[in-house]
Amino acid sequence: MPGLRDWPPRSPSLARAGGPWSTSANRASGCDFTATTRVSRTGPTTATFSKSLAGIGIEPEFDAAPFRELVLFGPRGRQRSVRSSTPLLYLVKRGTGPGTLDASLAEQAVRLGAELRFSDRVRTLEAGGIVAEGPRSTDAIAVGYVFETSAADGAYGVVSDELAPKGYAYLIVHAGRGTLATVLFEDFHSERTYLERTVEFYKSHVGIPMTDVRRFGGRANAHVPCQATRGKLLYVGEAAGFQDALWGFGMRYAMLSGHLAGRALVDADPAAYDPAWEARLGGLLRTSVVNRYIVNHVGKLGYLVALALAARSSDLRSWLHRLYAPSWWKLSLFPLARRWARLKPPVAACVVEGCACTWCRCQHDAESDSVRSRALDEDTS
Repeated sequence: MPGLRDWPPRSPSLARAGGPWSTSANRASGCDFTATTRVSRTGPTTATFSKSLAGIGIEPEFDAAPFRELVLFGPRGRQRSVRSSTPLLYLVKRGTGPGTLDASLAEQAVRLGAELRFSDRVRTLEAGGIVAEGPRSTDAIAVGYVFETSAADGAYGVVSDELAPKGYAYLIVHAGRGTLATVLFEDFHSERTYLERTVEFYKSHVGIPMTDVRRFGGRANAHVPCQATRGKLLYVGEAAGFQDALWGFGMRYAMLSGHLAGRALVDADPAAYDPAWEARLGGLLRTSVVNRYIVNHVGKLGYLVALALAARSSDLRSWLHRLYAPSWWKLSLFPLARRWARLKPPVAACVVEGCACTWCRCQHDAESDSVRSRALDEDTS
C-alpha cells in the first residue's frame, strides 16, 4: 500500500483518486503545534488564497484570518504602515481542535477514504510513497510565545539585527490571541536574549499585554534540491527543502508539493514529480535563495531602503510579487548565492552540556531524521 510518512497529510488529491492510501505519523495530528498560530503568506503569485487551495483539492474549511495591513519597524524603531487591496497574509491555527488546519486536512482526507494511523511511525516504505517528515537541517530558527491579550487586532513586523540577526521579529494579534516570535538566521544559541528583546520592543512600541503565555520554537530548512525523489520515495515540503529562504514561509509550498507528488503516484508515474515541482516551484525557490543572499549582505542600510520602498508602494502585495518574481538577473545570481549558502560556516555546538535550546533540540531531531532517511533510502533503493 503506498503511504505518506508523517503529518499533516499533504495531498487530498491522493485520497480523492481512490486508493487504498494510508498516512502514518509517530504522534497525533498537529500535536507539535497545539495551541499555536501560524502565518500563511499569500504567496508570490496573483492567485487568491481560496483559488490556490481549490487548485490542489483542499477546501478552506479551517479558520483563516486575513490581514491587509501591516505595521513595520526598521532598525531604528521608525514605524511605517503598509497596505494592500487584497490580503497580505492569513493567520491559521495549528493543532487538533475545531477550526485548525491540521484537523481540517485530516477530516477532508478521511471523508475521501484515506486511512490515518497515529502512534505508528513508518520505518520503511517498501512500495514507495511520500515523505513529509519536516526539515532535515537547520538554516533558521523561530522562537516565541502564544498568549491571550486584550489588545486590538493587528500585524506588526520589525527588521533589526538587535532582535533577529538577518531575520525578523513579528507580532500578530487576532480575536484576543497573540503570537510573538523572533526568526533568527544567525547566532542561534542566543535565542533567549533576542526573544527577551523582542518582547520588550513590542511592549514598548505597541503596548501589548500578555497573559497565559506559552513558549514555542522550531526550525526552517530551505534549499533547492537537484531532485526530490530517491528511488520510490517522493519528498515534499520541508523534507525536500521547499521553504522560502528569505522569510522561512513554507506551508503553501508543502501543500502544493504534496499535491504534485500525490498526482504523480495517482498517475503511476513517480518520475513526473521532479519536472512538476521544478515547473511550479523551481524559479520561486531560486529567487528566494538570491533574496536571502542579498539580505545577508546589505546590512542596516539595506533594511532601511527596503522598508522605504515598501512604504512608498501603493499596494504592498504587488510590490512583494515583483520582489519574489523570478527574473533573469536574479536567476543569473543563483549559482553564486547557492555557493555562498553551501559555504556558510556551520553553527558551533552549544557549550552547555544537555542544552535544550531550539537549535540544539532541532539538531538532535535532524540527526534522528538523517538516520531514518538513510534507512528508508536503503529499503527503497
